Amino acid sequence: MNIEQKEEHPLNANNNNRRKRKRRTCICISITVSILLLIALVILILALTVFKPKKPVTTVNSIKIKDLDASVNLLPLRVSLNVSLDLDISIKNPNKVHVKYRNSTAVISYKGQEVGDVPIPAGEIGSDGTKQMNLTLTVFADRLLTNIDVYRDVISGNLPVSTYTRVASKVRLLNLFNIRVVSTSSCDLNISISDRSVSNQTCHYTNK
Repeated sequence: MNIEQKEEHPLNANNNNRRKRKRRTCICISITVSILLLIALVILILALTVFKPKKPVTTVNSIKIKDLDASVNLLPLRVSLNVSLDLDISIKNPNKVHVKYRNSTAVISYKGQEVGDVPIPAGEIGSDGTKQMNLTLTVFADRLLTNIDVYRDVISGNLPVSTYTRVASKVRLLNLFNIRVVSTSSCDLNISISDRSVSNQTCHYTNK
């Protein structure tokens, strides 16, 4: 007894193969999209928790007199002033990634007039690290020759000055985004010429 076997039509076979390929392609696309969404979700969670960018904090630890020589000549009227301050500051990086900061400047001012400055070279602070900086700010006396107030203050024995530092830094988040932060510190203080000391020091800090 002969049993006839039906052969699948070539057109139907091609349709079936196309459907299988299409189904496999859809599965691959779905898996790829799911993996990408999962990676994006993990990055988002890390960005909002562990790697959430935090502002570096600048702190003025101390201001001390390094050099001081001040006097007033009456004839001819002239002030002789040599003032240098040792400024000890630190920058704390609370982030889990390193922070880079650009070339910056520390400035010393007398009643709103800039009378000296010192550069702060660019650098890098490691994760959860602190950068210590010892800066020397020197007053350029020639910038005060036309300021009448300095004569009165030198004679009284108290010289009010201000220091200001500005550090612009950049936090690289997961090698994808740059977060820019500017940290500033400003301190008002009095220099006692008679006993060569610093008094009434008040500092303010800001982050943007």
